[in-house]
Amino acid sequence: MGKQGITRRSFVRQSALWTAAVAAGFSGIARPAHAARDSELNILCWEGYNTDNVLGPFRDMYPKATVRAESGTSDPDMINKLRAGEVNVWDLINVNQPWAQQQLFPENLIKPLDRARFEPYNELMLPEFRNYPLAYDSSGEHLLGVVQRFGPFSFVVNTDKISRETAEDQGYKLFFDPKMKGRYAVLTYDNWNIMHMCLAGDLNPFEELDEAGLKTFEDTARTIFSNAKLLSDDLVALNTALINGEIDAYFTGGTYTASPARYDGQTQVRAITPKSGPVDGKGGVVWVELTSLVNNPNPSSLAPEFLEFIQQPEICKKVAFAEGTYNPVSQMGNPDVFALFDEDELDAIQWDTLEEEMARSIDYQIVASYDRLIEIYNAAKRG
Repeated sequence: MGKQGITRRSFVRQSALWTAAVAAGFSGIARPAHAARDSELNILCWEGYNTDNVLGPFRDMYPKATVRAESGTSDPDMINKLRAGEVNVWDLINVNQPWAQQQLFPENLIKPLDRARFEPYNELMLPEFRNYPLAYDSSGEHLLGVVQRFGPFSFVVNTDKISRETAEDQGYKLFFDPKMKGRYAVLTYDNWNIMHMCLAGDLNPFEELDEAGLKTFEDTARTIFSNAKLLSDDLVALNTALINGEIDAYFTGGTYTASPARYDGQTQVRAITPKSGPVDGKGGVVWVELTSLVNNPNPSSLAPEFLEFIQQPEICKKVAFAEGTYNPVSQMGNPDVFALFDEDELDAIQWDTLEEEMARSIDYQIVASYDRLIEIYNAAKRG
């Protein structure tokens, strides 16, 4: 496809642009008090919203405005920028679902949206997102952001080697099968690996683990790492290995990571959501992005305009099929949005099974015993 180089963990591919921006005082340095906030918009986001396909039409709408977007490498990294004082820099932040309700809003780093303005858009979303609890504060009173991209995230197989039914039935236990030794890889998205290794050990990653749970996690992590053929944080490399027959599966992956290969016609590459698991009977996890207004003391008037802009049908499609990876968006509940996707694009994001896979998935949440688990995880990864 020629556009597979951007991954969810990659650094922004616009280094020259951002080196210049930092030199000009954009990132981490307070802007002059006289800056025109009706002609400036700064967005901190996952990759996709920083592409010309998305930003170009918005810039065309506001030709006198300076619109910048910077891609982060993790939710905590982006949140820590705001904690470090960059609420004075950013106008919008785009992170996964638990952070807005559980950290950003309680810490006064974001501010609520105008419900009268934005809730009518929610009525056009897929049913599960029309009153999505994590888009609101814990009281349900304040709307904290716009839900858009999402997707189940568990693991990926080559269905020419492992049937979808077998993979869904076995779930993460597939990777404990002696026949799988040396036949799978680990996509090293560390936070996700920790979640999935907990689930593989029949543990709930979103509750504090006792010593017995930590020992189970350690045994699980060591087994999964020691029997893997390779470790990589490059989804393209692992999709290639899957297609070439070097591996039959990779641990940690989903619609997000499988979609580029599938859109290239390699539909044997399939994201799998286990049929069952240890958390309320579910083994899958779903990520959902939320874009929120930063509590900038000198806010940009363009920030809420952008939040409406990204919900227009043509822009929803551009966000869903931004360069690198492809994902469903909540606005596909709107017939005008859904009509923009062709058969191959729907197949790339596994639309045929999306509803049932979502039903088997729990929301991505903050890992409760993360500090202990990351130490154990890193030791296991080092071998």
